[in-house]
Amino acid sequence: MTTNDVTVEREKNSLPSPWRSSRFRLFFAARSTSLLADGMLMVSLTTAVLGAGYGAAGVGYALAAWMAPIVLLVLFGGVLADRFTPQVMMVGADVVRMAAMLALAVLLTAGDLRLWHMMALLALSGAATAMFQPGLASLVPRVAEDIQRANALLRVSESICTLLGPGVSGLLVAHWNVAGSFVVIAAAYACSALGLAPLRKLCTARDESDEPILRRLATGWHEFRSRSWLWGVIAVWAVYGLFVFGPALPLGAALLTEQHGAGGYGWIASADGAGTIVGGLLGLRVRPRRPLVAGACAMFFFSLNPLAPALGWSFAVTALTGVVAGCGFAFWGVMWATSIQTHIPLAVMSRVSAYDVAGSIMVIPLGRALSGPAADSLGADRVLLFSSVMGLVLIAVMLSVPAVRALRRAPERATEADGREDSGLTEADGREDGGLRER
Repeated sequence: MTTNDVTVEREKNSLPSPWRSSRFRLFFAARSTSLLADGMLMVSLTTAVLGAGYGAAGVGYALAAWMAPIVLLVLFGGVLADRFTPQVMMVGADVVRMAAMLALAVLLTAGDLRLWHMMALLALSGAATAMFQPGLASLVPRVAEDIQRANALLRVSESICTLLGPGVSGLLVAHWNVAGSFVVIAAAYACSALGLAPLRKLCTARDESDEPILRRLATGWHEFRSRSWLWGVIAVWAVYGLFVFGPALPLGAALLTEQHGAGGYGWIASADGAGTIVGGLLGLRVRPRRPLVAGACAMFFFSLNPLAPALGWSFAVTALTGVVAGCGFAFWGVMWATSIQTHIPLAVMSRVSAYDVAGSIMVIPLGRALSGPAADSLGADRVLLFSSVMGLVLIAVMLSVPAVRALRRAPERATEADGREDSGLTEADGREDGGLRER
């Protein structure tokens, strides 16, 4: 790898700031409220299940009920987003999630919450999330000209909401009640829907063909597998999820709590969150010529995340490694999202994004499930040390793929208004199907 591969362009960016676009401001506000609701959900859910007397096993069942529909239905969410436009699917998904959270609040208030009630409503919310998620990637190029800066801002928002969400939920549960926390979550999803609703006026080309849904899935698969840089990264990422992401959270949390106490672990987790904010801010400024190479190099630092508890480093060093690891992970996220959104045709982007989401998250639950028995047999520290080494090896494997190394930053698409975002939400440019392809 040469110096030019990761050259930082420091000259002033010629594209306008995403903040100048009313479309982006609406999308940013909607996405932020949705992320805040997602961040609040886990604390409220855990409190409700434990309070109802179903124990840790009940929490696991409830989480599985929420996660399973996402994994099973996200590919169909991509098809439907391309068929009916991502805006329509995302607004509908937020409405369904709002209704599910309000139903949980009503059941909790009535004192008649049973585990199967919660599992059914969380499964409904998970199915709606599967309809929501694939459209995100295809909306960003439609609401911002500077796609990388838009992704960086969204990454910063995600990091902040991830930090604030559990705290907000905890305060509501402590000073109000758990039913009230679900009402606030529902209100956040409602705000997301209200922010996305005006974007339905964007002139987004719907797929009006009468192809069956399996044929549409096949089209998305063809677009996915025709780009070796795309499926190469996802193949590596799936293994990474199994051996690194899977064990790192549960085993890391257990060891760090033993080593530094619950308070120390909380501060270390906050340091990791702060690092993701720094990584997002870095994505605002750094524009490498080969984004996947630069992002993958940043991901080498994520191996510090499982390494610190495995080796029992001091609190200060562990917190510092959390900042560095979080920064690397967030910077990779900006580079990856920008590469997807500038090299995939808009007409099929939701379907391709769905394959990306499915491949990225499908094996993480398996990795978490296997981490417990592995830790019992080998020791949590050895499992995390193995995870750290595998993280380095897998990123090196990713960089060994010629197509990954060769992918250059593409000229970013103009939005529908071609820089006239604030003049109205109905102008079109007719370039929906002319997306930039792999070079």
